[in-house]
Amino acid sequence: MRTKILIVIALLIAVAVAVWFWLFQPDEAQHTPEAVSGRVPELSEPRYESIPTVDVATATGWPEGAKPVAPEGLTVTAFARGLDHPRALYRLPNGDVLVAETNSPPREGGGIEGLVMAQLMDKAGAGVPSANRITLLRDTDGDGIADARSALLENLNSPFGMALVGEWLYVANTDALLRFPYTPGETKITAAPEKLLDLPGGGNHWTRGLVAGPEGEKLYVSIGSATNIADDGLEAEEGRARIVEYDIASGDSRDYAYGLRNPVGMAFDPIAQRLWAVVNERDMMGSDMPPDYMTAVSLGAFYGWPWHYWGGHVDKRVQPGRPELREYTKRPDFALGAHTAPLDIAFAGDVRLGPDYANGAFVSLHGSWNRKPPAGYKLVYVPFADNGFPVRDAKPVDLLAGFLNDDGEAMGRPVGVIGDASGALLVADDVGNVIWRVAPPRPIPAAPDQ
Repeated sequence: MRTKILIVIALLIAVAVAVWFWLFQPDEAQHTPEAVSGRVPELSEPRYESIPTVDVATATGWPEGAKPVAPEGLTVTAFARGLDHPRALYRLPNGDVLVAETNSPPREGGGIEGLVMAQLMDKAGAGVPSANRITLLRDTDGDGIADARSALLENLNSPFGMALVGEWLYVANTDALLRFPYTPGETKITAAPEKLLDLPGGGNHWTRGLVAGPEGEKLYVSIGSATNIADDGLEAEEGRARIVEYDIASGDSRDYAYGLRNPVGMAFDPIAQRLWAVVNERDMMGSDMPPDYMTAVSLGAFYGWPWHYWGGHVDKRVQPGRPELREYTKRPDFALGAHTAPLDIAFAGDVRLGPDYANGAFVSLHGSWNRKPPAGYKLVYVPFADNGFPVRDAKPVDLLAGFLNDDGEAMGRPVGVIGDASGALLVADDVGNVIWRVAPPRPIPAAPDQ
């Protein structure tokens, strides 16, 4: 009996020490986010954690009159307010803007892990039920403010990606690729959906990005992993951590690229027509590792998850290892800092903010939950060279900042990024429930060949 009591006491002490360490001794960053960014980021030895560092900014929303901050020469206004957790954005040919008002479906599992995740989501402003709606926003008088809105689609299942091809609007629910007959200008879709492809649902990463290929023949769907590093076994990751290519004419699908832990936003660059994706890397390796990234994605490419990261560095936690895959692990093109949570990407050309932003990519960094101090919580610009890739020595340039207040609370968090019909930049803010519009003082005309 005495032995059992001592064992229980020892376990209670161990739990208390672990909780104390988690709450009061989180892993602190030793490098700046800028150092762990660029084409050649500063990579340090991972500091593996049994309990993750938790330092998520508390979501507060924007006080009256407050807004994000842009560089001199650019203005920030609200395109639309009063939305319900706006995430992905899509512009229709007539200039109407679609916004997915959406969130994670109800998460399965309880216990301590479920309780902690629920508390984190509430603190970060993500603990609201999903509206499961795609809303159409229209600026009827061209003043940069949406003065008409309508619920285009309702009763979806955590929708995210959207794409119009021909007479069909394609929507990526968390568990299926759907399409609806649609003509631009219509403000309501009443037709029943046609399901084209089942997608694996559940797990930690619920968003399903969607982009149409340049020729309008293929669709690309991004699917994140179910867990951090295949914690529940590879069987639970079937069909996950990859980008799937769907052929519209035949209905066939195939894996386009894989080993991507959580790819979310995607876009084709306007010059070389390469597919680019932003990817959230793994957790619990300390505040400095590994970097999240953006990369051009080529057919058949393998990016290492769960065994490797950043072009072949070994994650020793994943057993058994796969050393034979190291030489085939593709290195990403540009690091965006550790745990910054990039969620979307848009390119100059579609966005026209002037000569300082004429050749590059705009990336939303939703913000960290497991880095001390927090990183991300802003939108950045990555300058490109004439070869169609980021400038070799470039670092991300802040384009829209000020999402954190002086107390470190999140007034907003950026998600979807697109250009509007005038070339201004629209940014969905799922904490502020607003879409911000970033524009030069005067509209920048499109180039003659666009």
